[in-house]
Amino acid sequence: MPRPIRASINLEALRHNYLFAKNRSGNAKAFAVVKANAYGHGLENAIAAFGDIADGFALLDIAEARRLREAGLQQPIALLEGFFEPADLAEVLELGLTPAIHGEAQLKMLERARPQAPLDVLLKINSGMNRLGFTADNFGAALARLQSLPCVRFITPMTHFARADDEVGIAGQLSVFRSLTGGLGMPVSLANSAALLRFPEAAGQITRPGIILYGGSPMPAQQTAEAIGLRPVMTLSSEIIGTQSIRAGDKVGYGGTFTADGPMRIGTVACGYADGYPRHAPTGTPILVGGRRTRVLGRVSMDMLACDLTHLEEAGVGTPVTLWGDGLAADEVATAAGTISYELFCALAPRVPVQVKGLSR
Repeated sequence: MPRPIRASINLEALRHNYLFAKNRSGNAKAFAVVKANAYGHGLENAIAAFGDIADGFALLDIAEARRLREAGLQQPIALLEGFFEPADLAEVLELGLTPAIHGEAQLKMLERARPQAPLDVLLKINSGMNRLGFTADNFGAALARLQSLPCVRFITPMTHFARADDEVGIAGQLSVFRSLTGGLGMPVSLANSAALLRFPEAAGQITRPGIILYGGSPMPAQQTAEAIGLRPVMTLSSEIIGTQSIRAGDKVGYGGTFTADGPMRIGTVACGYADGYPRHAPTGTPILVGGRRTRVLGRVSMDMLACDLTHLEEAGVGTPVTLWGDGLAADEVATAAGTISYELFCALAPRVPVQVKGLSR
């Protein structure tokens, strides 16, 4: 039989979460962020779940954009990092994509190419994230240069919030953005997942929900995904493949980082960091064995991890294990491991078989 680890993707949950984001967007269009292979969930699964109802999509890779078009989707597709070299422009135009223009190099490429076909663009403003975008000093000139190009049809100013998920919030960045775009009469794109939940005034005309589509909270310490109204989409599961009885003083795993303080029974799970489970998950990280909560013990190995079965007398070889997902929030596992659910989802390894649960319509 194959190794018992597997991931399942719940398309009904994925569709529910998009509809939730769409509802939170009010009158704005909700562009589903499906970058990084839909945050590790599979681009085709996102298409199956909400391709027929999404207002648009946002991603990074032209190859992924082509997969959307080949699936028959006609909605707008935003390239959040735009194009990278002049040769990309031919594909951008062929596929009818909306690239972000975030710097001088892209402006020059566009000015030199002067394509004949019409092109819609996102004009990115650096309002405080300090990654990509035009600042208050050069935004006006960039806008004027775009407006002078006959090929440019619609321009949508956009920005990305750095601290929509914490106590600082978006007020400072929103003020910078509005000072530059107020009075232009252009649609704008502002809200990511956290801003969509916390700052409805920043919806603009196009929102860009990401992590909430996949059942994760952008601020799990303040509000869980379940409390928000989201459903888990990815469940990573395996089984117990071995057990050991140990005594006080015995150590578990590489480096002996866990020491038993009394008699214990431990289980070995067929899941490790080569499957996408975080290697840095410490002792105490929650896990479900036979539907009951227990904890990871010691250091996560490449292919296995240990868990505490001391109080789970019925658990043994073949008992099902949930690493995260249905019944155990990925956010909780990620927090225990000192990371975020985004990383867990994106790190799912290609060697893990994926099962897809269909939609009931």
